[in-house]
Amino acid sequence: MSTKAHSTFAIKSWDEKPYDEFDDGRKLTKAHVNFTYSGDMLGEGTIEYVMAYAPDGSAQFVGMERIVGRVNGHVGSFVIQHAGSYSGKTTEGTWEIVKGSGTGDLEGISGSGNSSSKGEDDTHIFTLNYDLAQEPAPAA
Repeated sequence: MSTKAHSTFAIKSWDEKPYDEFDDGRKLTKAHVNFTYSGDMLGEGTIEYVMAYAPDGSAQFVGMERIVGRVNGHVGSFVIQHAGSYSGKTTEGTWEIVKGSGTGDLEGISGSGNSSSKGEDDTHIFTLNYDLAQEPAPAA
């Protein structure tokens, strides 16, 4: 039975560099990003993004992120695979937990989720639907 974790996240740092640029504004970039999470999931994440920008500034992205922290009281880490899009104002993404990546209380974690940010307030919302292979007792 899946459990849900609802959280918000903030960008702690963002270092993006182009590695291929076109005359019409298109470009490919790589970004090293750090996030902080609060809510049902507390902790920090580090991700490497690869992004493809269109001339209008919109983009498609993929990435791998390691999250270290606590999910509904379970302490450990896991890796998620991201895919999504950026319109210039909003971001929408889906996440999939990488099989075998869980550590600590989160060993055996599986699941997926989604994230979104809307508007200028930079509020990022994250929902994770997950299962634990062995349901450890939550940490005190």
